Amino acid sequence: MNRLLFSSIEVTRQVFYKTPQTFALVNLKPIVPGHVLVIPSRVVPRLADLDDAELSSLMKSVQRVGGVVERAYGADALTIACQDGKAAGQSIPHVHFHILPRKVTGDRFANNDDIYSELEKAEGALPAGLHSAVDRHEPLKVDADDDRKPRTIEEMEKEAQWLRTFFEEQ
Repeated sequence: MNRLLFSSIEVTRQVFYKTPQTFALVNLKPIVPGHVLVIPSRVVPRLADLDDAELSSLMKSVQRVGGVVERAYGADALTIACQDGKAAGQSIPHVHFHILPRKVTGDRFANNDDIYSELEKAEGALPAGLHSAVDRHEPLKVDADDDRKPRTIEEMEKEAQWLRTFFEEQ
C-alpha cells in the first residue's frame, strides 16, 4: 500500500479501507468504540474544494464504511459528522467525516446529542502550535488534558486489520 497522509500525518498503518479517491482509518482517540474517519485521498481543507467525482466517491465511501462499522460494532445507527472549516471545529486541514456507531441501549451518551459537544471538544481545541506543526510535517502532539488517551500505533493497526476482514467478506 502506498503511503497515506491525513494532511501531513502518515496514517498508512491505521487504514482499513481504500478506493482510488478515498480511504478510511481508525481514530487515534475514539469517542466511542468504532469511531473512524473517512477521508479523500487528495489533501484539501474544505468540502467545496473537492471536484464532483471526489465528492461522489467520498460519500459512497462514507456509506459503505458506515454500513460495515455499524455491523462490526453491533450498532443500531450512526452519527456521521463533518466539521467543514476551522470555525466549525475542524482541527486538521483535510476534509474528513467522522463515523460513530451508536446504540439504542448501552450507548455512551444517555442524551443522544451530547456526542456533538464531545466531538467539538475532540476536534475543535488543538494544542497550541499544532497547525504550524502540521504544516512543517512534525509529529502530531495530542492534548494532554483530554480524558481520552491516544492509542498506540499497534492498537490502531490491530483494529484496522480486523475491520479489513469485513470488506474482504463482501
